[in-house]
Amino acid sequence: MDSWTATRDTIHMWTQIVGKIRMALTPPVNHWWHVTLYLSARGLGTGPIPIPSGILDIEFDFVEHELVLRTSDGGFRRFALAGNSVASFYAATREALADLGVAVDIHAVPNEVAVAIPFADDTQHCTYEPEQARAFWRQLIDAQRMLLEFRSGFTGKVSPVHYFWGAMDLAVTRFSGRVAPPHPGGAPNCPDSVMLEGYSHELSSAGFWPGGGAEGAFYSYAYPAPVGFERTPMPDGAFYSDELGEFLLPYENVRRSADPDGLVRAFLEATYQAAADLGQWPAPDATVASPVTVR
Repeated sequence: MDSWTATRDTIHMWTQIVGKIRMALTPPVNHWWHVTLYLSARGLGTGPIPIPSGILDIEFDFVEHELVLRTSDGGFRRFALAGNSVASFYAATREALADLGVAVDIHAVPNEVAVAIPFADDTQHCTYEPEQARAFWRQLIDAQRMLLEFRSGFTGKVSPVHYFWGAMDLAVTRFSGRVAPPHPGGAPNCPDSVMLEGYSHELSSAGFWPGGGAEGAFYSYAYPAPVGFERTPMPDGAFYSDELGEFLLPYENVRRSADPDGLVRAFLEATYQAAADLGQWPAPDATVASPVTVR
């Protein structure tokens, strides 16, 4: 993590800009699922965004190291990521959108960071090392593979596997189906209403983010955390962080394991089971639909 902090922080701000564009143009979905980014075969993208003339999508291409903007009427713009500060990236993105005929206004200040420099004024974050960005993307690819497998085992309400640009985390969230106590908020430079909506129902959330370990970490937490949650035995290499209020499995511990997939799988299952058992979640619906006859 120490070797790519400057690139990480720059990408963090860039993804906030693109994520806010998606948020401004996409109809709201519960728990802020309409603001997220998604992994692609080239990097991170918005997926289809509705615009009056059709569809817009924006993608961070970590193969060619460009931002690519496309519209369904054939519009296409791109520019190199390297050499841009947050301010110049913001200006180039706005210019590309204007060229494509896309009008959008965003709250042009980052969220969930202690020091929130307006995008147009941020010349401090200006580092982009292509190989560091690609290495992070490959970590996300590896994490998504495991999170998709984990997601498939739950029959209740569960989020997509998606990337939240507020904290740079790839996440999947399971829900008990019950309303949760109001979240107290408190995230830096983020309205409390955001957390109230995101945590409106009981949940167990897991994912991966570039923190929590020397090389990043898998994480898992519950809201509200049931009594005794933090004392749940974990697989070797995982631990509970009192500071963060969640379980962590550092990526380096996974990488060095004799069975990396098995370790991540055991971590995800153990932390969810602790949340569900200690929180006395209702049993998920085990009904299996009848086979569909194709004629």
